[in-house]
Amino acid sequence: MEAIQHRTVEVNGIKMHVAEKGEGPVVLFLHGFPELWYSWRHQILALSSLGYRAVAPDLRGYGDTDAPSSVTSYTCFHIVGDIVALIDSLGVDQVFLVAHDWGAMIGWFLCLFRPERIKAYVCLSVPFLPRNPKVKPVDGMRALYGDDYYICRFQEAGKAEAEFGKSSAELVIKNVLTSRRPGPPILPKEGIGSHPDPNATTRPLPSWLTQEDLTYYGSKFEKTGFTGGLNYYRNLNLNWELTAPWTGAQVKVPVKFITGDLDVVYTSLGMKDYIESGAFKKDVPNLEEVVVQEGVAHFNNQEAAEDTSKHIYDFIKKF
Repeated sequence: MEAIQHRTVEVNGIKMHVAEKGEGPVVLFLHGFPELWYSWRHQILALSSLGYRAVAPDLRGYGDTDAPSSVTSYTCFHIVGDIVALIDSLGVDQVFLVAHDWGAMIGWFLCLFRPERIKAYVCLSVPFLPRNPKVKPVDGMRALYGDDYYICRFQEAGKAEAEFGKSSAELVIKNVLTSRRPGPPILPKEGIGSHPDPNATTRPLPSWLTQEDLTYYGSKFEKTGFTGGLNYYRNLNLNWELTAPWTGAQVKVPVKFITGDLDVVYTSLGMKDYIESGAFKKDVPNLEEVVVQEGVAHFNNQEAAEDTSKHIYDFIKKF
């Protein structure tokens, strides 16, 4: 990938793998599930060519970064602690933050806990989720969508891993990345891998995903498995308990939000209404722009890479 540098940094008691390229103000990229630094390959090249230092770690539990064995080592405080230590290691006071999916959720926590470290935040797919003091998140999701809603199914340690294990890591990644069905992901009762799509192996890849990309993801997840990433979901209720002091807190960082109109997050959990009704802007008063990309699904940083990179640059260049 055109001279992207790789190194390992010690942060918050773990070794973290970081990919970076370029010189200038730091743009820090946080990936989601089930992904890696590699999800930002297009943005790293684009932003580094425009005078920025693009930095993309494998988050705790992923790729070439350490994966602590305890489920409770994956709370929002652990992950934000890793990121703050990473920012310190870069020798800068502030960064531009760009994050997607679980990375976006960690991004919101980072903006809540340490706003002085973030110049501006470009958030992809997952808007700010204000804490409801009356309902734990997983309980609320179960009430809304039932036990087979993917986040509910991910709760039990080992269960989703066993289901994923019925097919190759590469095929799991292919199925997740190329899914274009909007609305809440409800999994088949018999198990995620029980009805592998007979056409999945032969279905042609979309233009934005190559076999080389899939091979890279597959090779890393064959080695690590999916437990690290799944443990983020297993801490949703614990994060809720731990963040009680931030009930009602606003995020004051300048924000641009970008999603696809086919995104599974945008099209479930009442997110579209939350974003369009003005409630999102109330929780994030410096939300400056909302972009909805037409015909684009969840992985917009890869599917609509050029458009997404342009949106990121157009926002951060103002600061």
